[in-house]
Amino acid sequence: MYRSLLIAASALAMAAPALAVAETPRDLLIVAAFQAPTKPQALALVNQAIVASDRILTSRPGDHEAMLQRAIAIGYRGKLTRSRSDVRASLDMSQKLADQNPRDAEAQMVIAGWHLGAIDQLGTFLARTALGAREQVGETALGRAVALGGNNAFYPGFAALLQIRLNQDDVAPARRLAEAAANARTPTPIDGIMKRAALAILPALRANDGKTAAALARKLMPFGKVMN
Repeated sequence: MYRSLLIAASALAMAAPALAVAETPRDLLIVAAFQAPTKPQALALVNQAIVASDRILTSRPGDHEAMLQRAIAIGYRGKLTRSRSDVRASLDMSQKLADQNPRDAEAQMVIAGWHLGAIDQLGTFLARTALGAREQVGETALGRAVALGGNNAFYPGFAALLQIRLNQDDVAPARRLAEAAANARTPTPIDGIMKRAALAILPALRANDGKTAAALARKLMPFGKVMN
């Protein structure tokens, strides 16, 4: 099974659009999360994204895109270095953006990924006691993100990966989300990546094989190639 998962993950990575020149914080983070071949290279790109975001915010304080990408980058740095302070700071920054605009689909997805990802990695008890992660908060944010995200593949695709990781015994919700992503638009690189991820796990979901789908989902999440 694991050999087939590796083959599928490798095929997905090769199909991803190459970003020869990563110029913006968003571009840098996509390359770091999905294309960097090693953890040190991924971390270097994440640090570049933080510097780039800070540079933008110096000239344009309050720039929403720069603040969002900085929040994501701080969280990524915390994930890669196992820094609890970075992980917490990322949530605080994302929550501030969501409070400023409750209809910000990306901020909601970052919050969802923070809570549900922590639970998947640490387990419910440890994630809650060590980080304050709560499944209900994550699920609520996930539902908002998908509802607000329109017909772009990123939202249902990423949600499908989170859902099957969280509960591999309940395939139906993840399958519905993956089916939606498979038929959604791909106006940006991350939409394309998540659409391919949804298509990769759909065969297992359609076969009601949550275990295989969850194992593959972990490889298709950010840094799945360098941390799993």
